[in-house]
Amino acid sequence: MVLDEVVKFHQERRTDGPFVPGTTEIWPAGAVLDERDRSALVEAALEMRIAAGPSSRRFESRFARKLGLRKAHLVNSGSSANLLALTAFTSHLLEDRALRRGDEVITVAAGFPTTVNPIIQNGLVPVFVDVDLGTYNTTADRVARAIGPKTRAIMIAHALGNPFEVAEIAQLASDHDLFLIEDNCDAVGSTYDGRLTGTFGDLTTVSFYPAHHLTMGEGGCVLTSNLALARIVESLRDWGRDCWCEPGETNKCLKRFQYQMGTLPEGYDHKYIFSHVGYNMKATDIQAALGLTQLDKLDVFCEARRRNWKRLRDGLDGVPHLVLPRATPRSDPSWFGFALTVDPDAPFSRAALVDFLEGRRIGTRRLFAGNLTRHPAYIGREHRVVGDLTNSDVVTEQTFWIGVYPALTDEMLDYVVASVKEFVGGRT
Repeated sequence: MVLDEVVKFHQERRTDGPFVPGTTEIWPAGAVLDERDRSALVEAALEMRIAAGPSSRRFESRFARKLGLRKAHLVNSGSSANLLALTAFTSHLLEDRALRRGDEVITVAAGFPTTVNPIIQNGLVPVFVDVDLGTYNTTADRVARAIGPKTRAIMIAHALGNPFEVAEIAQLASDHDLFLIEDNCDAVGSTYDGRLTGTFGDLTTVSFYPAHHLTMGEGGCVLTSNLALARIVESLRDWGRDCWCEPGETNKCLKRFQYQMGTLPEGYDHKYIFSHVGYNMKATDIQAALGLTQLDKLDVFCEARRRNWKRLRDGLDGVPHLVLPRATPRSDPSWFGFALTVDPDAPFSRAALVDFLEGRRIGTRRLFAGNLTRHPAYIGREHRVVGDLTNSDVVTEQTFWIGVYPALTDEMLDYVVASVKEFVGGRT
């Protein structure tokens, strides 16, 4: 069979070789793909499932169950998931609760742009708060101080897989009648108070980019247990149409020619009635086929991330001049990366340490954008800052992270630890 040959091809193409310190690349992140993943992609391609279809619906159902939520909507990227999630709160269907231009959304300054961009793209105003060093998350106290008369929503990411104080912030949102979006793109499998992240907010978002906990190459998801919000997300994702029938389905609702909406004539085809100014952000069945095989391995991937993070943390414990990462109290992170902050008073710079590691083929990444308010894209944009952004500036100047993803071996991680110790030890 063709798929048997695919498995054989995959095994023949494997490039796993012995780890050679200083020569073998130690990536900070990456996809972990096996023969089942390759077979799933080929099978979907052979069946010419080139648009969203049965694999997409099956993935949505299984992923929602995995997180204990009622609905999941697959999209083409995590960035699109964030845009859809926030845009959903501007829907006229929410009546008086709908967000309107000029309303404020609380977020953090030290993060990735796609958590903030949807705020600006919807004509809303970001309200920036600072983070703690070590956890790289904000706190419920900071969020509480940021709530003002124009605040209508909160949108925060769990930093590098480490949960923010999501139970407390969800309670703040409830007390003040605010919407909460959990950007869970880096934290699938993390828990807070024993409960999965992504299950506290009104909407949650996930990314399936190769660096994340499971991958479709590109892709993302918006999840919720609120069926009214799920319906809005689906409409916005699918061109803004009012119809909920799948593309290619004919009159599944048995009312296709019985609607009258807007000023359209009675019986106008429901497939072509549009109730939102939407997008086309659907993913394909080929992506979903890969997602399904990846989902089978999610628990194993999450456990490997925890194990790798702990090996780095134990190995670097006590190294001077470095702020080591720590889990938020009452959390069990499914880590995305291992953050290191060089003390500003250290006898060496962050840049020097990064150059040393990169010279040994140890990949590093900045903690995303650092302080977003310092980037050219956001200078001059309307925003509000509550408190200072001192730690966000420290992150900008002094912080980077290294990998914990499942393909990293103990030998690789021990080499990373030894390299950091060698560098620091030679300069203190």
